[in-house]
Amino acid sequence: MRRSHITQFTVEFGDCDPAQIVFYPNFFRWFDSAARHFFVAAGLPPWRDMEATMGIIGAPIVDASARFLAPATYGQAIEVETAVSEWRGKSFVMKHTARRGEVTLAEGQEIRIFARRHPKDPERIQAIGAPDDIRKLLE
Repeated sequence: MRRSHITQFTVEFGDCDPAQIVFYPNFFRWFDSAARHFFVAAGLPPWRDMEATMGIIGAPIVDASARFLAPATYGQAIEVETAVSEWRGKSFVMKHTARRGEVTLAEGQEIRIFARRHPKDPERIQAIGAPDDIRKLLE
């Protein structure tokens, strides 16, 4: 069984468009926040600590997509369930499912990398494979 984590959110008035439904980019904001909560729940330290100890500055997104299935509006409690669904060479896929109770609102996917500063140009980043100990925490 793979590790997953659920992050709770409350839809705020400012999260909605003039039709009073969640403006779609907010799902991406919640997915990103849920990813960090997933990492913390799995035992990963803050990125600043990981840079000091392992050289990893974060897990930036290199691709993202979503399917929107049902609306939500302000005042509603939603949850986002997050898990790593696939490991690739230097990237991995995170799946997110946003729900309000039993209703699936949106399904999202992010492709992320673990990044370090490029050894020849610290203004750039470089993808690295997931270290085994980190991968075990996230599986």
